[in-house]
Amino acid sequence: MIERQLDFSNESIGETAQNAPKILVIDDEASVRRTVCRELRNQGCDYAQAANADEAKTMIKDRDFDLVLCDVKMPGESGMDLIKHIYEECPDTAVIMITGVGDMEIAKNVLESGAYGYVTKPFRPDELMFNVSGALRRRALELENRTYHQNLEKEISERTDSLRVANERLGMAMNGFVEALAMTVEMRDPYTAGHQNRVSSLACAITEELGYDGTNVEGIRMAAKIHDLGKITVPAEILNKPGRLTEIEFTLIKTHSRLGYEILKDIAFPWPIAQIVLQHHERLDGSGYPQGLTEKEILLEAKILAVADVIEAMASHRPYRPALSLDEALEEIVRHKGRLYDSEVTDACLRLFREKNFKLPS
Repeated sequence: MIERQLDFSNESIGETAQNAPKILVIDDEASVRRTVCRELRNQGCDYAQAANADEAKTMIKDRDFDLVLCDVKMPGESGMDLIKHIYEECPDTAVIMITGVGDMEIAKNVLESGAYGYVTKPFRPDELMFNVSGALRRRALELENRTYHQNLEKEISERTDSLRVANERLGMAMNGFVEALAMTVEMRDPYTAGHQNRVSSLACAITEELGYDGTNVEGIRMAAKIHDLGKITVPAEILNKPGRLTEIEFTLIKTHSRLGYEILKDIAFPWPIAQIVLQHHERLDGSGYPQGLTEKEILLEAKILAVADVIEAMASHRPYRPALSLDEALEEIVRHKGRLYDSEVTDACLRLFREKNFKLPS
């Protein structure tokens, strides 16, 4: 259908032949058709006429009309039946019904059928053209509004696609950045090579076991990958010392969570990565470091990371001791469940190993 904005600011409805509204007049009375067509001609409209529904259907099939003026009662198919056909075939066409009976029920049915209005015979020319002008104006506004919304939807869709692509690229860049940081830590401390990957794997599995979605899992994955980032500031001879650490050396080691926080705090991650890194050695009873936080003050992500970190550390070889068994590591979190380690997190971890055959990556 023709979708152009019509100008009704001047006296005539069709200012030029190019923008003249195309109107079909349907009435079984030739005198009514002549009267209507004369007024449409005087207003510069491009018009055609039909004496019945069959003629009208043929014309509608072959041409696009902006407006149809249709008699309600005609021999054969009525105008009320015809209007259904018009809206099925040409949903953008405006319809005004013409009736010779001033009946409220008919008027109600006409408007409920989707017609833009109705005119009762005998009608004055100015009354008819007022309705025609109003219907054409309403149709033009509806088409303009639809085009606006279609363009708006297209623009939103395009911007959404652009944003999605940008987010994907940002995610890839962020992943690359995190992986680079993780590799930096492992190059600095070869004895913990793979530690952050294994902690990340277990922490993500615990998060999923607790019922959290992919967004939460991704946040915990990134935090776990770089939770020991602060160790890059600790002297290598302390990190790799085979014997027991002195109190001063252990105090220096304990600064790594805060130093990791200081490195990460100004990076705009979608998750509280810096805070998770800062808190991953906190314990429920306040005995952890660096802030001595208690249960309600510790982020859930940090509680998850704490359990995963302890399990992996105990089950892996260290310069100062051989690896313990997985059962011993699990016994550690069971023994301190609810005091040092969150109960729900502990239970989720136990289910993974004891019921779901979870294994730490090699």
